[in-house]
Amino acid sequence: MDSPTVLCIDDREVLELRKATLESHGYRVKIASSSYSAMQMLEEMSVAAVLLEYRQEGMDAEAVAYHIKQRFPNVPIILLSAYTDVPERILRLVDEYVMKSELPEGLVRVIERVTRPTNTSAARSNRKPAA
Repeated sequence: MDSPTVLCIDDREVLELRKATLESHGYRVKIASSSYSAMQMLEEMSVAAVLLEYRQEGMDAEAVAYHIKQRFPNVPIILLSAYTDVPERILRLVDEYVMKSELPEGLVRVIERVTRPTNTSAARSNRKPAA
């Protein structure tokens, strides 16, 4: 069975560390340091999930999540944030929300849940921060 591919959209400084962490858990990881490059990558390849940083360069997270859901409605989006006051309108666009304080264990659990083919609908109903 192939390892799921996860696309990480975040600041350049943290992408390599996140990539190494997820690869150590068996995921294939693609990284994008801007929302624009992420959109191009999504057009060119298939991914099992997108990790989207709330604060980033380029398009804001709400615009990115909206675009992804319009073009790729079956790709789960996991929003990452250090902020506790993420607007509800953004949370409605994403499938999961993980506080950065829960990284990496909480993130890995959420990725496992949303990329598991038999349990994706259950994972998408949970929009609270991962514990």
